[in-house]
Amino acid sequence: MIPIKTLTTAATVLLLTTTGMVQAGVTLDGIKKNGFIKCGVSDGLPGFSYADEKGNYNGIDVDVCRAVAAAVFGDATKVKFTPLTAKERLTALQSGEIDVLSRNTTWTSSRDSAQGMNFTGITYYDGQGFLVNKKLGVKNAKGLDGATVCVQAGTTTELNLSDYFRANKMKYTPISYDKSDESAKSLEAGRCDVLTSDQSQLYAQRIKLAKPDDYIVLPDVISKEPLGPVVRHGDDDWFDIVKWTLFVMVNAEELGITSKNVEEMKKSTNPDVKRLLGVEGDKGKDFGLANDWMAVVIKQVGNYGEIFERNVGKGSSLKIERGLNALWNQGGLQYAPPMR
Repeated sequence: MIPIKTLTTAATVLLLTTTGMVQAGVTLDGIKKNGFIKCGVSDGLPGFSYADEKGNYNGIDVDVCRAVAAAVFGDATKVKFTPLTAKERLTALQSGEIDVLSRNTTWTSSRDSAQGMNFTGITYYDGQGFLVNKKLGVKNAKGLDGATVCVQAGTTTELNLSDYFRANKMKYTPISYDKSDESAKSLEAGRCDVLTSDQSQLYAQRIKLAKPDDYIVLPDVISKEPLGPVVRHGDDDWFDIVKWTLFVMVNAEELGITSKNVEEMKKSTNPDVKRLLGVEGDKGKDFGLANDWMAVVIKQVGNYGEIFERNVGKGSSLKIERGLNALWNQGGLQYAPPMR
């Protein structure tokens, strides 16, 4: 067999991974040739990626892909969305069916190594919880001993569930479903006592139930679920663009730059603002993009706070508090490297 390092050329690199042969260094070229970004999203999760009755996609995960399109093409509409189940999502990315996966996917060691993924950042700090009907009379997760639990197949949720019940010497009966909507309908029909998933997903599923006020998300959080966009191993140019698009939106919020005041902020004397908006320096060249690409991202899609509030925060039907997703200087964990 030819050693991997001898396969290197100026144009492309072929990497052998446990998932098969992956061609690297050509993702961005392919995207520019196609004229759009192929983005994998959820098969239906309000607040994160959800298609309305007209087929228009909305949500935090959707906005991330639109922001990347704005960075690459100067046009946030240059995206083709592919709805994927939890079981389909990683294979779709590995096979090249999509360019980026932006679908409430947890950053884990195995996905980041053995499965050939590169996580580009964290769009939402989450944790696994439990949704129950109030009539069950359960106040916390310790009261779920012997419960029948609905869980989505092909997720980290299954392992977290097993670990939690085993650690607390509790018994349960799992019922697995491929789609999150199927799990929620099963809970509503009484086929299971509790639905477990990331808390953000539980809030999203609850508002889709016929009587959402009959259900409550228990206070317990049993895992860390850092959710974010994913690209394939081996293509650093594309990895950098997706990664820094997210960082730009976080930094923009910290600097007070919004979709509405971008043009006015270009007059700022703050060096950080001037660099971020392409007024000073040549940061576009570093990424092979237009020098004002960051300003375009903010103007067309918004800063991180804007996409959070309109999709899952106070401006949405979910009304989720910022919590861990607040900026680092406001009590949260959202923090981005500087643009220098």
